[in-house]
Amino acid sequence: MSLIDVQALPDTRGVGLDEVGVDGLRYPVLVCDGHGNKRDTVATMTMSVDVAREVKGAHLSRFVEVLHAWRDQLSAASLVLMTDDLRHRMGSGRATVATAFVYFLERRAPATGAVSFMDYPCTVTATVGPDGSVVRLRVEVAVTSVCPCSKAISDRGAHNQRGRVIVDVELADPDDGLWFDELVDIAERSASSPLYALLKRPDERHVTMAAYDNPVFVEDMARNVAVALRHDRRVVRGSVRVVNDESIHNHAAYAQVSWSCADQGGDDAEARH
Repeated sequence: MSLIDVQALPDTRGVGLDEVGVDGLRYPVLVCDGHGNKRDTVATMTMSVDVAREVKGAHLSRFVEVLHAWRDQLSAASLVLMTDDLRHRMGSGRATVATAFVYFLERRAPATGAVSFMDYPCTVTATVGPDGSVVRLRVEVAVTSVCPCSKAISDRGAHNQRGRVIVDVELADPDDGLWFDELVDIAERSASSPLYALLKRPDERHVTMAAYDNPVFVEDMARNVAVALRHDRRVVRGSVRVVNDESIHNHAAYAQVSWSCADQGGDDAEARH
């Protein structure tokens, strides 16, 4: 029996659609890491294409078909190829694929060397159109920070809190090798101390004292990340937002800054503390 393809029928309303696709699609994938290996994870996908004014709709099954074909090789470079494959299969001018997943990195405790994994929420987004492609990486890194003001005015101790460093960069070339391992490292170095899933007592002592010796405001952390990345030729533009869940206030403190490769610094940071 021949089945009618309703989505392939023409549309007469003269309205093109910027995005049509699937959202919240969870799928097992293999994500490349910064060392040439692949890691199993579950990604949440958003995939879309534009639809011309004379076309009624998009064939949603093709989104899953394309994802399944590329699921075992997700990297910045392969996501561009996957997005372009989707664009051509749909007969569209522009396609976008965003894949969000938890990225795990092995961490050794600073004193005992005890091994555990830390988790980092990550997103890779690729858009491909007639003029080329744009790829963005976004990672959220949990850190700890000690307040410099509290340390300076207190006879004993200083208040500290957990913070989140959210780094978002647009890549100049997805083949250049900038990946989440490096972004995580930059974010952790911007703070008073990294976090660890596993700490024994000697490790806890080490982390506590190391953080105390390296106090930073949210402003400091945002600027530290910007300094590390704003002249990196692998980055076209980027932004960082740092949020501290304050331990002595019933509110959060934040700082954020955006930059492009041409920036030489300036007063474009927003900060609250």
